[in-house]
Amino acid sequence: MPKSATSPQAAVSTEPLAYRMRPRTLAEFVGQEDIVGEGTPLRAEIEKDLLRSIILAGPPGTGKTTLSRIIAERTEATFVQLNAVTSGVKELKAVCEEALRMKTTFHTRTVLFIDEIHRFNTSQQDALLPYVESGTVILIGATTQNPYFDVNQALVSRSRVSLLKPLSADNVLLILQRAVSDSRGYGGRVTIAEAALKHLAQISNGDARIALNALELTVLTAGKKVSLEQARRLFAERSMRYDKTGEDHFNTISAFIKTMRGSDPDAALVWLFKMLKSGEDPRFLFRRMAIFASEDVGNADPRALQLVVSAWQAFELVGLPEGEFFLAHACVYLCQAPKSNAVTRAMGGARSAISSASGLEVPNHLRNAPVKGMAEQGYHEGYQYPHDHPGGVVTANYFPVGMTPQNLYEPTDRGFEVEVRERLERVRVKIRPVG
Repeated sequence: MPKSATSPQAAVSTEPLAYRMRPRTLAEFVGQEDIVGEGTPLRAEIEKDLLRSIILAGPPGTGKTTLSRIIAERTEATFVQLNAVTSGVKELKAVCEEALRMKTTFHTRTVLFIDEIHRFNTSQQDALLPYVESGTVILIGATTQNPYFDVNQALVSRSRVSLLKPLSADNVLLILQRAVSDSRGYGGRVTIAEAALKHLAQISNGDARIALNALELTVLTAGKKVSLEQARRLFAERSMRYDKTGEDHFNTISAFIKTMRGSDPDAALVWLFKMLKSGEDPRFLFRRMAIFASEDVGNADPRALQLVVSAWQAFELVGLPEGEFFLAHACVYLCQAPKSNAVTRAMGGARSAISSASGLEVPNHLRNAPVKGMAEQGYHEGYQYPHDHPGGVVTANYFPVGMTPQNLYEPTDRGFEVEVRERLERVRVKIRPVG
């Protein structure tokens, strides 16, 4: 007699391994110990069914949806799930109104799980806000983006934000070992070398779903006995978690810039090639390095900007893959260059001076007087032409009317700015002599 489609054996053979192995309890949940480990506030709230609104943010495969399902199993509240991509304002309001009815009539709580909550537009998030604020619904929002950027700040401020991290290789290895031995997985029916499991754990990049999918494909391809060599043939390279428009994009470019600022060319090259391998536009990287050359190197090495622009031009002539040489060349040069943010600080000082001044009127001696009538009004009067004086510098006030002259650009004692500082000190004494 053939097995029914609903029998356990049929379910095991047809449902994806990652779906079958999804943890059902907190005891089975692997990783995120600092968020749901023993003794944490969130775990206590889940176990006591006293959950408040939370936003679970983190990369794919770190347990956001799984944790929500565990909450759904433990809570005595009504559990409703919506997807931000497919649910509109009308459906959202209907769920919330039903939650209000259940609360007022039966004193029953409603837990509302919204997957990809960052995809809710402003009107959807605004529609949800009053129900969260009043406690009509207990929100569980899941997002792969930074909630502080991509979720309504009013919702964020009324929720506990938990940032889930990529799983460690040991966490993923444990998940794979369970899949091999557990009856929901292979139940010991396959033999996989421990080294092969470790390899799959390493290439998953902290994503349990990727690891389980890789395991399933390995078994389907190699059979019931899998060696390290077979696993390596199928999955030679590590999975790269990188979204050119998502949070990891911003985190990685931040790491790249901060590493260059820290003068470590070795680590900077790692971040550079992570982005290149993940499909980042090389021109974006050149733009960031051009900004860095002025913002963080400045006049400590004026050649830095020239070199980045030249490398960029060379890249446009050659393209990829050889164009990687020019990216690496510029990156290494910026890392080893002396650093100065004196120009950046001077810009901030100039903006501050402007914001606190009134009028910013140009004094007469700095005004242009192309026609006789303007000269008769005092335009250009008193201006001293520096080239007519020894050293090409004269005593003068070049600031707007009423603004006190001040030193905004203060060169550092690093690189070429040492020479710039000495020269500027000599010039400033002549422009604005003391007393």
